[in-house]
Amino acid sequence: MSVRVRNSSWWLALVLVVVVLVGFSPSLVRAQGQRRVVQFTGIIATGDSLLGVPGATVFVPKAGRGTATNAYGYFSLPVLTGDSIVIRSLGYRNQTVVIPGDYQRQSYSVIVQLKEDATILPEVRIFPYATEKEFKRAFLALKLPKERGSSVADNLNEQILRRIFNNAPVTSMGNYRQTMQNQQYSQDRRMGTAPTPQTNNPLLNPFSWLQLINQIKQGEFKKKEGTDY
Repeated sequence: MSVRVRNSSWWLALVLVVVVLVGFSPSLVRAQGQRRVVQFTGIIATGDSLLGVPGATVFVPKAGRGTATNAYGYFSLPVLTGDSIVIRSLGYRNQTVVIPGDYQRQSYSVIVQLKEDATILPEVRIFPYATEKEFKRAFLALKLPKERGSSVADNLNEQILRRIFNNAPVTSMGNYRQTMQNQQYSQDRRMGTAPTPQTNNPLLNPFSWLQLINQIKQGEFKKKEGTDY
Protein backbone atom coordinates (compact mmCIF):
# COMPACT_ATOMS: atom_id res chain seq x y z
CA MET A 1 0.00 0.00 0.00
CA SER A 2 2.81 2.34 0.87
CA VAL A 3 4.52 1.57 -2.45
CA ARG A 4 1.41 2.64 -4.38
CA VAL A 5 1.15 5.93 -2.44
CA ARG A 6 4.82 6.63 -3.03
CA ASN A 7 4.48 5.97 -6.79
CA SER A 8 1.39 8.14 -7.09
CA SER A 9 3.06 11.05 -5.31
CA TRP A 10 6.05 10.77 -7.61
CA TRP A 11 3.80 10.87 -10.68
CA LEU A 12 1.91 13.87 -9.24
CA ALA A 13 5.15 15.80 -8.74
CA LEU A 14 6.25 15.00 -12.26
CA VAL A 15 2.95 16.25 -13.69
CA LEU A 16 3.23 19.51 -11.72
CA VAL A 17 6.74 20.12 -13.03
CA VAL A 18 5.61 19.55 -16.62
CA VAL A 19 2.68 21.93 -16.18
CA VAL A 20 4.93 24.65 -14.75
CA LEU A 21 7.41 24.31 -17.61
CA VAL A 22 4.66 24.44 -20.22
CA GLY A 23 3.12 27.50 -18.58
CA PHE A 24 6.38 29.46 -18.47
CA SER A 25 7.76 28.42 -21.85
CA PRO A 26 5.99 31.21 -23.88
CA SER A 27 7.29 33.89 -21.52
CA LEU A 28 10.81 32.47 -21.76
CA VAL A 29 10.58 32.49 -25.54
CA ARG A 30 9.38 36.11 -25.52
CA ALA A 31 12.19 37.09 -23.14
CA GLN A 32 14.77 35.52 -25.40
CA GLY A 33 13.36 37.24 -28.53
CA GLN A 34 12.99 40.71 -26.91
CA ARG A 35 15.80 43.20 -27.62
CA ARG A 36 17.63 44.90 -24.79
CA VAL A 37 17.77 48.66 -24.20
CA VAL A 38 21.31 50.03 -24.40
CA GLN A 39 22.49 53.57 -23.60
CA PHE A 40 24.50 54.60 -26.67
CA THR A 41 27.03 57.36 -25.85
CA GLY A 42 30.15 58.73 -27.48
CA ILE A 43 32.01 61.62 -29.08
CA ILE A 44 31.84 62.67 -32.72
CA ALA A 45 35.21 64.10 -33.76
CA THR A 46 37.03 65.10 -36.93
CA GLY A 47 39.42 62.59 -38.37
CA ASP A 48 42.42 64.92 -38.66
CA SER A 49 42.42 66.90 -35.40
CA LEU A 50 40.07 64.91 -33.11
CA LEU A 51 38.11 68.08 -32.35
CA GLY A 52 34.47 67.61 -31.39
CA VAL A 53 31.90 68.21 -34.11
CA PRO A 54 28.94 70.19 -32.69
CA GLY A 55 25.48 69.73 -34.15
CA ALA A 56 26.12 66.31 -35.69
CA THR A 57 22.96 64.17 -35.85
CA VAL A 58 22.83 60.66 -34.37
CA PHE A 59 19.75 59.04 -35.90
CA VAL A 60 18.09 55.59 -35.84
CA PRO A 61 16.24 55.34 -39.19
CA LYS A 62 14.02 52.34 -38.31
CA ALA A 63 12.89 53.79 -34.98
CA GLY A 64 12.62 57.39 -36.21
CA ARG A 65 14.40 58.86 -33.21
CA GLY A 66 17.73 60.54 -32.68
CA THR A 67 19.69 63.34 -31.07
CA ALA A 68 22.43 65.88 -31.82
CA THR A 69 25.87 66.41 -30.36
CA ASN A 70 26.59 69.31 -28.02
CA ALA A 71 29.28 71.96 -28.38
CA TYR A 72 31.99 69.40 -27.53
CA GLY A 73 30.73 66.66 -29.87
CA TYR A 74 29.24 64.51 -27.09
CA PHE A 75 25.91 62.67 -27.39
CA SER A 76 23.79 60.16 -25.45
CA LEU A 77 20.87 58.18 -26.88
CA PRO A 78 18.92 55.08 -25.72
CA VAL A 79 18.83 52.42 -28.45
CA LEU A 80 18.03 48.73 -28.82
CA THR A 81 20.39 45.87 -29.53
CA GLY A 82 20.65 45.27 -33.25
CA ASP A 83 19.90 48.91 -34.17
CA SER A 84 21.84 50.65 -36.93
CA ILE A 85 22.67 54.26 -36.02
CA VAL A 86 23.53 56.75 -38.77
CA ILE A 87 25.80 59.68 -37.91
CA ARG A 88 25.60 62.73 -40.18
CA SER A 89 27.17 66.17 -40.30
CA LEU A 90 27.38 68.78 -43.04
CA GLY A 91 30.68 68.56 -44.87
CA TYR A 92 31.48 65.02 -43.66
CA ARG A 93 30.72 61.53 -44.88
CA ASN A 94 27.92 59.57 -43.21
CA GLN A 95 28.95 56.75 -40.89
CA THR A 96 26.92 53.86 -39.49
CA VAL A 97 27.34 52.16 -36.12
CA VAL A 98 25.59 48.80 -35.49
CA ILE A 99 24.82 47.62 -31.95
CA PRO A 100 25.42 43.84 -31.79
CA GLY A 101 22.23 41.81 -31.33
CA ASP A 102 23.75 39.72 -28.53
CA TYR A 103 25.19 42.69 -26.65
CA GLN A 104 24.66 42.14 -22.90
CA ARG A 105 25.90 45.34 -21.28
CA GLN A 106 23.75 48.37 -20.47
CA SER A 107 25.95 50.98 -22.20
CA TYR A 108 27.80 51.18 -25.51
CA SER A 109 30.41 53.94 -25.97
CA VAL A 110 32.23 54.90 -29.16
CA ILE A 111 34.50 57.60 -30.60
CA VAL A 112 33.53 58.23 -34.23
CA GLN A 113 36.02 60.02 -36.47
CA LEU A 114 34.27 61.69 -39.38
CA LYS A 115 36.00 62.14 -42.70
CA GLU A 116 35.58 65.27 -44.76
CA ASP A 117 33.43 65.07 -47.88
CA ALA A 118 34.34 68.02 -50.08
CA THR A 119 31.79 68.60 -52.82
CA ILE A 120 32.79 70.89 -55.69
CA LEU A 121 29.77 72.43 -57.37
CA PRO A 122 29.89 72.99 -61.12
CA GLU A 123 30.26 76.52 -62.44
CA VAL A 124 27.01 78.31 -63.16
CA ARG A 125 26.87 81.31 -65.48
CA ILE A 126 23.79 83.50 -65.51
CA PHE A 127 23.05 85.72 -68.51
CA PRO A 128 19.96 87.83 -69.14
CA TYR A 129 20.18 86.78 -72.77
CA ALA A 130 19.58 83.42 -74.37
CA THR A 131 23.12 83.07 -75.70
CA GLU A 132 26.48 84.71 -75.10
CA LYS A 133 26.47 85.97 -78.68
CA GLU A 134 23.30 88.01 -78.08
CA PHE A 135 24.82 89.46 -74.90
CA LYS A 136 27.93 90.64 -76.77
CA ARG A 137 25.80 92.17 -79.49
CA ALA A 138 23.68 94.06 -76.94
CA PHE A 139 26.74 95.22 -75.02
CA LEU A 140 28.41 96.61 -78.13
CA ALA A 141 25.23 98.45 -79.11
CA LEU A 142 24.92 100.04 -75.67
CA LYS A 143 25.16 103.87 -75.71
CA LEU A 144 26.51 105.36 -72.49
CA PRO A 145 25.79 109.01 -71.61
CA LYS A 146 28.64 111.47 -71.92
CA GLU A 147 30.15 112.84 -68.75
CA ARG A 148 29.99 116.49 -69.79
CA GLY A 149 26.59 118.04 -69.45
CA SER A 150 25.16 115.07 -67.60
CA SER A 151 23.53 115.11 -64.18
CA VAL A 152 26.41 113.07 -62.77
CA ALA A 153 28.94 115.76 -63.66
CA ASP A 154 26.69 118.47 -62.19
CA ASN A 155 26.32 116.58 -58.91
CA LEU A 156 30.10 116.16 -58.61
CA ASN A 157 30.75 119.87 -59.03
CA GLU A 158 33.26 121.10 -56.46
CA GLN A 159 31.20 124.13 -55.42
CA ILE A 160 28.05 122.07 -54.95
CA LEU A 161 29.91 119.48 -52.85
CA ARG A 162 31.48 122.19 -50.68
CA ARG A 163 28.07 123.82 -50.13
CA ILE A 164 26.56 120.48 -49.15
CA PHE A 165 29.44 119.82 -46.75
CA ASN A 166 29.10 123.20 -45.04
CA ASN A 167 25.31 123.13 -44.72
CA ALA A 168 24.64 119.48 -44.00
CA PRO A 169 24.02 118.78 -40.30
CA VAL A 170 25.90 116.10 -38.42
CA THR A 171 24.19 112.76 -38.79
CA SER A 172 23.44 110.34 -35.98
CA MET A 173 26.33 108.16 -37.14
CA GLY A 174 28.68 111.14 -37.01
CA ASN A 175 27.58 112.00 -33.47
CA TYR A 176 28.08 108.41 -32.42
CA ARG A 177 31.59 108.27 -33.86
CA GLN A 178 32.56 111.55 -32.24
CA THR A 179 31.26 110.38 -28.86
CA MET A 180 33.16 107.10 -29.13
CA GLN A 181 36.36 108.94 -30.10
CA ASN A 182 36.05 111.30 -27.13
CA GLN A 183 35.49 108.41 -24.75
CA GLN A 184 38.49 106.56 -26.14
CA TYR A 185 40.63 109.71 -25.88
CA SER A 186 39.61 110.19 -22.25
CA GLN A 187 40.44 106.59 -21.48
CA ASP A 188 43.85 106.94 -23.14
CA ARG A 189 44.55 110.08 -21.13
CA ARG A 190 43.73 108.28 -17.88
CA MET A 191 46.01 105.40 -18.88
CA GLY A 192 48.82 107.80 -19.78
CA THR A 193 48.97 106.92 -23.47
CA ALA A 194 47.45 110.17 -24.76
CA PRO A 195 48.81 113.72 -24.44
CA THR A 196 47.58 115.79 -21.50
CA PRO A 197 48.15 119.42 -20.41
CA GLN A 198 50.84 118.13 -18.04
CA THR A 199 52.72 116.22 -20.70
CA ASN A 200 52.54 119.18 -23.11
CA ASN A 201 54.08 121.57 -20.55
CA PRO A 202 57.87 121.73 -21.23
CA LEU A 203 58.57 122.70 -17.61
CA LEU A 204 57.22 119.34 -16.45
CA ASN A 205 59.12 117.37 -19.06
CA PRO A 206 62.42 115.95 -17.69
CA PHE A 207 63.86 115.63 -21.19
CA SER A 208 63.28 119.35 -21.78
CA TRP A 209 65.15 120.15 -18.54
CA LEU A 210 68.03 117.91 -19.61
CA GLN A 211 68.23 119.67 -22.95
CA LEU A 212 68.18 123.10 -21.21
CA ILE A 213 71.03 122.10 -18.87
CA ASN A 214 73.13 120.88 -21.78
CA GLN A 215 72.53 124.15 -23.64
CA ILE A 216 73.64 126.16 -20.58
CA LYS A 217 76.79 124.05 -20.21
CA GLN A 218 77.61 124.53 -23.87
CA GLY A 219 77.24 128.32 -23.48
CA GLU A 220 74.50 128.75 -26.00
CA PHE A 221 72.83 131.42 -23.81
CA LYS A 222 75.94 133.58 -23.28
CA LYS A 223 75.63 137.09 -24.64
CA LYS A 224 77.73 137.62 -27.69
CA GLU A 225 79.18 140.92 -28.78
CA GLY A 226 77.18 142.74 -31.39
CA THR A 227 74.07 140.61 -30.80
CA ASP A 228 70.89 142.05 -29.31
CA TYR A 229 68.58 139.69 -27.49
